Amino acid sequence: MAVMRIVVTGPIGSGKSTFVRTVSEIQPVDTDRYATDETALIKPKTTVALDFGRITFGQQMSLHVYGTPGQERFDFMWDILIRYAHAYILLIPGHQPSAFRKARRILTFMEQRVKLPYLVGVTHLDLSEAWPLSYVALAAGVHPALTLEVNATRKESVVAALAALVQRCYTQQAASTV
Repeated sequence: MAVMRIVVTGPIGSGKSTFVRTVSEIQPVDTDRYATDETALIKPKTTVALDFGRITFGQQMSLHVYGTPGQERFDFMWDILIRYAHAYILLIPGHQPSAFRKARRILTFMEQRVKLPYLVGVTHLDLSEAWPLSYVALAAGVHPALTLEVNATRKESVVAALAALVQRCYTQQAASTV
């Protein structure tokens, strides 16, 4: 069985842990701890190392899904996880304009370390204060064609995002072998 390692990254509160929990067919591993800094203003617990889950597609492929911490002080974990990944998805909370610049910094961090296929998933678009998908892409400086709506609480949405990312991996791989 082929194993593909996918990293789910993004700013605090973008839905990374929820994404991993929603899609995992095993009991997810998480390192959530009570927040002791300004993160506590956004949510009570935060990831301090990683989240891990797994999903299999038939008997041919297993995706190992790793969620990163959102805080920049844990960027050493971003570095560790991205170096062994096959692809990644950057989640951006569409209702937090203050997170758009942070998401761009995370994307720059990843791009400086690896050249991997990625997609940008915009979360929380169901909230009244959320920006439209295309505005979030523009504000975060990402190409709209790489951007999709993701509801991290809905399994079909998370699976669709992962399927699109896997498809992007295979498309890029096929293009590079021509």
